Amino acid sequence: MGNDPDLRQHLVILLEGKGAHLTFDAVIDDWPAEARARKPHGAPHSAWQLLEHMRIAQRDILDFCVKREYVEPCFPDDYWPPGDEVPDNAAWTGSVERFAHDLEQMQQLVADSKTDLRAIIPHGTGQTVLREAFVVADHNAYHLGQLVLLRRLLGIWNSPASAL
Repeated sequence: MGNDPDLRQHLVILLEGKGAHLTFDAVIDDWPAEARARKPHGAPHSAWQLLEHMRIAQRDILDFCVKREYVEPCFPDDYWPPGDEVPDNAAWTGSVERFAHDLEQMQQLVADSKTDLRAIIPHGTGQTVLREAFVVADHNAYHLGQLVLLRRLLGIWNSPASAL
């Protein structure tokens, strides 16, 4: 039961964001540079803040799953970028690339038959890799939805018909 290949494949697909969710690439691609740090009226976060938060949180969850010497960051401060900084192209691209890389690492972790999805993570409080994969997928879907809404509010959303 702990090495169920069907479950692993379902997790990989869930992490990709396919099915009923837009993919990360479909939401983030072609985000205009001038709109990356803008917050429309009533929006609590900019695209840059959400992207960085997603990257930081996902990396933290991956580290929690694989690093024995894991140290939990301080919530919420360590999970968000500081202030209202405006990213340059290198910062934006770097964040997008690191997010995609870490997502791929999480997919590889759950796809690996040597990973016991149901084993308790030794330094945790009852968490498993299976649970953490669900947390990553859920967290990413939530914030990708926020990014879509932000694009709509900024007037920069072109719905990708083939992204689902």
